[in-house]
Amino acid sequence: MKSRPREISVKSGKMEFIRKNSSHNQWRDFYRTVLLLSWPRFVLVVLGIYFGLNVIFALAYLNGEDSIAEMPRGSFSSAFFFSVQTLSTVGFGHLHPITTYGHVVTTIEILVGMFFTAVVTGLIFVRFSRPAANLLFSEPLVICPFDGRPSLQFRVANIQHQPMVEAEFRLMMVRKEDIQEEEGVRRFYTLKLEYSHLIMFPSALTIRHIIDEQSPLYGITEEQLSKSLTRFFTSIVCIDTVTQSSVQSQMDYSWQDVRFDHRFVEIYVEHEDGTLEVDYGRIHETEPVAENRR
Repeated sequence: MKSRPREISVKSGKMEFIRKNSSHNQWRDFYRTVLLLSWPRFVLVVLGIYFGLNVIFALAYLNGEDSIAEMPRGSFSSAFFFSVQTLSTVGFGHLHPITTYGHVVTTIEILVGMFFTAVVTGLIFVRFSRPAANLLFSEPLVICPFDGRPSLQFRVANIQHQPMVEAEFRLMMVRKEDIQEEEGVRRFYTLKLEYSHLIMFPSALTIRHIIDEQSPLYGITEEQLSKSLTRFFTSIVCIDTVTQSSVQSQMDYSWQDVRFDHRFVEIYVEHEDGTLEVDYGRIHETEPVAENRR
């Protein structure tokens, strides 16, 4: 009897892919699996393994009658707390092994405890030390004039309290097109940006793709975007000045997120002393393009 093909859900931004007949065994990559857990789930997994190990060794101590000095016969609680002391290599000295069986079990548990402590310590260190990009992307994309030419725009803001440097920006489009051999083929396009690199990225900025004759979006309409199921993917890689580590963040948009003839509202106010005030609460806000500004 054949087993049912296993389905695996893989999420990338707003998109979800259902993999069928995927032979990858996630348990072989347990390290990555644990790192991908949220903090509450990570704590629950660690506590579950910790208590599970102590229960197993407590039962092992109960199985060897009178193998531990001064442990009441058949007392699971005494065996469990002795296991806790042994697993952590604390050992208060009141209970101790007195038979070969007891010495073997405690030796095995001490070794398991050393490995468990080392693995958990390493995982906690990696989770704390991983830098996060902490970037805020605008919810919509807009298509509006810029310097007399139509442009596709989105906003991104650095929400860390320190500037990031050497920021690299990329924007890609994928849509369905009919080709000579078949219909509805997904085609990928790298969209050229007005600027794709910034030495310093302290606050918020607008990323633009100019829609000229060389752009795959030239002459595009809302109906065409909808019909071709167009999606946009953006990626930003920069260096965190605190950890001196490279960080990355990404965002994806569907054709429904594109607002035609809208522009982002102004979020910068320059004060007399030269400081710039940025309103992060309006990152996502847009407004219709006035006719006299076209």
